[in-house]
Amino acid sequence: MQVEKFSYDNLVVKQFAIATLFWGVIGMLVGLTIALQLYIPELNFGIPYLTFGRLRPLHTNAVIFAFVGNMIFAGIYYSVQRVCKTRMISDFLSKFHFWGWQFIIVAAAITLPLGFTTSKEYAELEWPIDIMIAVVWLAFGYNLIATIVKRREKHMYVALWFYIATFVTITVLHVVNSLEIPAGILKSYPIFAGVQDALVQWWYAHNAVAFFLTTPFLGLMYYFLPKAANRPVYSYRLSILHFWALIFLYIWAGPHHLLYTALPDWAQSLGTVFSIMLIAPSWGGMLNGLLTLRGAWDRVRDNPILKFMVVAVTAYGMSTFEGPMLSLKSVNAITHYTDWTIGHAHLGALGWNGLLTFGILYWLIPVMWKTELYSKKLANVHFWISTLGIVFYSIPLYWAGLTQSLMWKQFTELGVLQYPNFLETVLQIIPMYILRSVGGFLFIAGIFLCVYNLVKTAKKGSFEKNEEAEAAPLIKEADKLKRGMIHRWLEKRPIKFALLATVVILIGGLVELIPTYLVKSNIPTIESVKPYTPLELHGRDIYIREGCNTCHSQMVRPFRSETERYGEYSKAGEFVYDHPFLWGSKRTGPDLHRQGGKYSNVWHYLHFEDPRQMSPGSIMPPYPWLLTNSLDTSSTSAKINAMRTIGVPYGEEYENFANKDLMNQANAIADDLLNNGIPADPDKDVIALIAYLQRLGTDIKGNKK
Repeated sequence: MQVEKFSYDNLVVKQFAIATLFWGVIGMLVGLTIALQLYIPELNFGIPYLTFGRLRPLHTNAVIFAFVGNMIFAGIYYSVQRVCKTRMISDFLSKFHFWGWQFIIVAAAITLPLGFTTSKEYAELEWPIDIMIAVVWLAFGYNLIATIVKRREKHMYVALWFYIATFVTITVLHVVNSLEIPAGILKSYPIFAGVQDALVQWWYAHNAVAFFLTTPFLGLMYYFLPKAANRPVYSYRLSILHFWALIFLYIWAGPHHLLYTALPDWAQSLGTVFSIMLIAPSWGGMLNGLLTLRGAWDRVRDNPILKFMVVAVTAYGMSTFEGPMLSLKSVNAITHYTDWTIGHAHLGALGWNGLLTFGILYWLIPVMWKTELYSKKLANVHFWISTLGIVFYSIPLYWAGLTQSLMWKQFTELGVLQYPNFLETVLQIIPMYILRSVGGFLFIAGIFLCVYNLVKTAKKGSFEKNEEAEAAPLIKEADKLKRGMIHRWLEKRPIKFALLATVVILIGGLVELIPTYLVKSNIPTIESVKPYTPLELHGRDIYIREGCNTCHSQMVRPFRSETERYGEYSKAGEFVYDHPFLWGSKRTGPDLHRQGGKYSNVWHYLHFEDPRQMSPGSIMPPYPWLLTNSLDTSSTSAKINAMRTIGVPYGEEYENFANKDLMNQANAIADDLLNNGIPADPDKDVIALIAYLQRLGTDIKGNKK
């Protein structure tokens, strides 16, 4: 049989590997900074671009899409070429993908601290960057699928299944969640509002975790773990069951992030049921990975690469057990909105994604540079420092989460809240925040050790940009679909495989999203709920710009402890004009949905000037720039037009005199401040933000004052 000679493109793998380490250092340093700011708020140095609210989305985007994302692409470009025995179909697309992805990361690093954000979890980037993401992602997808089509291997190896599912699902998620109407060059409003937007957002966010942080890494596990262990995958049949069950079930589980909220009960129940079922395929993947090491466990003791991989897969198993448990309503009632969720998320991100990344890099760099790892001792030190860092990070947050929940829910013998002041809870968990930052520091120290070790490894080796290879061409034979061989038949047909995977992942999303959007009874309207005034709309945008939603929720759940503390529980109809929804996912500060009328305008003004003068001991940073920044009323017309386009009932041509109403309301607030001894200009950001906060929760009766 004739053998064809070709070469593998190692350059793009090298570029993505370097970018992984570079952005890993940046992302983790930003994470450590905001961890410290939780108990030393002065670390923003009075600079608006360095506050927790603006840096937190930068941290999550840098870690997820820059650190983990670059590792995904490095691993995919390396493994796809080997299992397909062919070079990527287009060197140009590989280069375009690399530089396009780095450009997107830089754009995020610039716009997010500047306050240009949609506020949507893991999808904060504004519409021009969303378009760039779509273009670069499609270029990657074509390069991937076309390469698989022209492969020299008859069957698609299991890793390819996960890569294909990742591409098709992220495409669907990104497009649906990014449906928005521009209101400026870096401003937009999502077409969905309130409950609908919450469901779409968490359908996206949960499955971004599933199909960006999980499925591609499972593909990398199926390739690199057997390579490092020099063992075959434990079970082919288990990998089939694991794959199809995982991608079908995962897509339904998003609503478990919205338990006890205004989301319809049927959607909450679906999210819970499918989350519980997810344990089976998730643990199937974990066991398939760990059992691949059968007969090689004695080597784990002396091989730091296998140590990283074993603990990574174990962390995957732990987090995928914890996730379904947190979706049980009885458990969720305790953990949601607390720091437990943060600990859970970082167990997955640092343990599963982080440790597997390091294990792959420690295997990949010596292979590509044709040398031995510079120092196994340093790699072992890195392993133990990172593992200890994860322990110091997660356990204090679990403890903090339980402390928060128990204090929030505690009543005295007389039936009143024992800790009515939310700040009492915050001060109680400061020691846990300190321990958490110690864990973050240890993890970052490990990354620096990794960078040093890999740089020294590369220096003593020799990199080959184009690695020569040879393989026999694929001879396509006409075959029939035979009983019991369905998957073998499907593995020869990547396009049909991709289409079937798309159908499988669409089922759950359509069942949950369509009824919520089309059936009006899912979101009962409330006649008294009106659109925001122009000033309140500007204030809401400032609230989003400053990242207030990263620390404050706007969802009073139907618990006695919450209605006693905040007021009437939140109704679905109250959010019909909220583009986007702002229910939040973590309470570092108190819930704000019933904030309107609770405090005076003076209180809010002084609170933004210096929170400690109103709440001694507060960890909220001052916002002095709100008192001096002038409100940009030139954008009012565009905002009103955009809102009307997506269904908010502003009158025709209202944009032409909206600023007049804006100034009337602003002057009323400024006059009230002046009457209380505070001279304030009506055209400042703080006035708009006060107007928005005073509106919250006042559209229905029962707001607790």
